[in-house]
Amino acid sequence: MNIRTLAAITLSLACLALSTPAFAQDSPDQSAQATAPAPEQPDFNRAIYYKNKLELGFDAGFYPYNTRFIFDWIQGENWARAADMPDYTLVPLTLSLRWHLDDIGGPWFLRGNTDVTFSGNYTVIPKGPESYYASFMTGARYNFVQPNWRVAPYVEGRVGCGFTDAQGPNGVKYAQGQDFTFTFSMGGGLRYNFDPRYSVSAGITYMHISNLYTSKAYNWGLNVFGPTVGVNIGF
Repeated sequence: MNIRTLAAITLSLACLALSTPAFAQDSPDQSAQATAPAPEQPDFNRAIYYKNKLELGFDAGFYPYNTRFIFDWIQGENWARAADMPDYTLVPLTLSLRWHLDDIGGPWFLRGNTDVTFSGNYTVIPKGPESYYASFMTGARYNFVQPNWRVAPYVEGRVGCGFTDAQGPNGVKYAQGQDFTFTFSMGGGLRYNFDPRYSVSAGITYMHISNLYTSKAYNWGLNVFGPTVGVNIGF
């Protein structure tokens, strides 16, 4: 073996030794792909709850449960219901325009948005001295919206005024003292979104109706609560 041949073999072995570690390493592109975070999934709720969205809503309730005025404690009173006070059952039918005031925001479980509501209400009274109540109400609802959840809890409150066929002036004990009365309601529930346009809801609502001491008759308010279901259609 001559010197040239020995030099060639030595050079080949050196090149092979130097190149061997390259087979045990990932390429720069493969390493970057392995460590890159997965892209964040878009939140489809941002196409449902957003600023200036308008919705048409219809709610129907059935309130057979009579109770005391829930804000007695604020007034420092203890207005227990009289033993002979008649029970009411209300069936409110409410058509509403919902206007979303903002986009989704807020931390953790408070994440959500607010919509204001303008409502026309007609309430059938199948049980009680009066037979109907028609009113205009306005209020607000807060929707608790988590990323990509189709179900969103909500709380809401409304105030308004309207007319009934008051039976107090006709001598019916504990009935409403005048036709013109005031009302407010409050409650909460769950909303389920089928898509950005259609949704349904179900919850529990408390409703109060009284004359707010504006009539000569005593202010015998009625206080009831029960389930409410609804459907919303976005524009």
